[in-house]
Amino acid sequence: MTRRKYTREFKVSAVRLVNEQGYSPGEAAKSLGVDANSVRAWVKKYAQEAGLEPTGEGAVQAELRRLRRENADLRMEREVLKKAATFFAKEQP
Repeated sequence: MTRRKYTREFKVSAVRLVNEQGYSPGEAAKSLGVDANSVRAWVKKYAQEAGLEPTGEGAVQAELRRLRRENADLRMEREVLKKAATFFAKEQP
């Protein structure tokens, strides 16, 4: 199996699909016919370059994904703390 090489322009267009048009990395990868992990890596790599940071709908979608992930983490932490508090309350004489 040979490894495919993509031009910088191709990678930048994939990043723009995600950052500007609100595509998920998986959707962008499917429409371009590449692996989703490649698109995720390109987004991470080119995120710091001027002109490629999330804007418009892409920025909103990126922020929404980040907040949902953070919300899920916080809910999980809260449940763990509830269980720990219940456990320690039962141990008290």
